Amino acid sequence: MRVALFTRWPEAGKAKTRLIPALGPKGAADLHKRLTERSVATVRAAGLALEIRSTGADPAQFRDWLGVASVVDQGEGDLGERLARTAESLPVLLLGADIPGLLPHHLTAAAAALASAPAVIGPAADGGYWLLGLAAPMPQAFTGIAWGTDTVLTATLARLPAATPRLETLSDLDTPADLAHWPGL
Repeated sequence: MRVALFTRWPEAGKAKTRLIPALGPKGAADLHKRLTERSVATVRAAGLALEIRSTGADPAQFRDWLGVASVVDQGEGDLGERLARTAESLPVLLLGADIPGLLPHHLTAAAAALASAPAVIGPAADGGYWLLGLAAPMPQAFTGIAWGTDTVLTATLARLPAATPRLETLSDLDTPADLAHWPGL
């Protein structure tokens, strides 16, 4: 089972930009750096193969930073197009790097669910999802989605098999209001 972790280079002014009003450009980038490193450690603790899907710097810089051999540039296009390209090689767990509450058991539960289902989804508290796992091709899961809105989960579920297992709902960290839930960060 491969986890494809989507992340960006932690450059001030370009990473976690919605957090800049609360943290400043460097603070937002530093938080993103810590979240990415935490996500990498969580995937490793779960014992799953890890691939970094990078943007914002050369893949070699990500290899040096994170110590991960498999780094692939996300490429062009909207989030749906980038996710769809990653899902061309299955099975895969698609994961963002901004889930502070992510623990190894969340990932092992996703892998276990995907062993007996064509898809699995981890709902996010904001109406999106924190993980989408696919064992069968489902390109329809990435088209016609209003990315970054509170309708992403509902729209994605409408494109997946009706019996798709749902994991525990987790929160991502996108906005200054989200920071209140994670004072330790």
